[in-house]
Amino acid sequence: MPARILVVDDETSVTDLIGYNLKKAHFEVLTAQDGETALQVARESSPDLILLDIMLPKVDGLDVCRELRKTSQVPIIMVTARGEETDRVIGLELGADDYLTKPFSMRELTARIKAVLRRTQTSSSPISEAMVLNGPHGLKLDEEARMVSLQGTELSLTRLEFDLIQHLVINAGRVLSREHLLSQAWGYDFVGGTRAVDSAIKRLRAKFRIILPDINLIESVRGIGYRLIK
Repeated sequence: MPARILVVDDETSVTDLIGYNLKKAHFEVLTAQDGETALQVARESSPDLILLDIMLPKVDGLDVCRELRKTSQVPIIMVTARGEETDRVIGLELGADDYLTKPFSMRELTARIKAVLRRTQTSSSPISEAMVLNGPHGLKLDEEARMVSLQGTELSLTRLEFDLIQHLVINAGRVLSREHLLSQAWGYDFVGGTRAVDSAIKRLRAKFRIILPDINLIESVRGIGYRLIK
């Protein structure tokens, strides 16, 4: 079955052009031109990936991403016309998987979509044997179910957040560079830059802090990267 892509942009000419090219690349395409419609279509149609413009009427793209992440881990590629770092960082902090700055070529867009879908499909493939990884302070990862709990409380993590904490637990006590974490969680073809790692680590820390407010499980190592305490 072809992957189903939801294209969200307030300009009909843009959704028509992108839709035409994605269909030529053998994707199924859904469209929405405002944030409210995007949320409705996403909930009713379960797309495999959402291409989400930031500047939308009714509900902007950042709020759409924030709302989706409450209940869904669908891959999201954010699109911004501004090219401002702030927009990109906020999108990544909200859980977006990648971003594009307008204008972009259809060739680049198709490559980004395929890369994100490839990473998603790889990380969600079944594992033959159940394995539970134990981290510090009651941190547990069920690799087969892709579930994480801390002090017995299950955490809701995105695919990328799970991949990051999994790699940090496996290498507990070791300092891992941003570039290394980027290649492990996002794949070598991710072009969002190492700032994406910082954003994902920030989200993980915030979720851990709700349960352990006085303990920093993930330490920063200045100029290098991060390590999980042992």
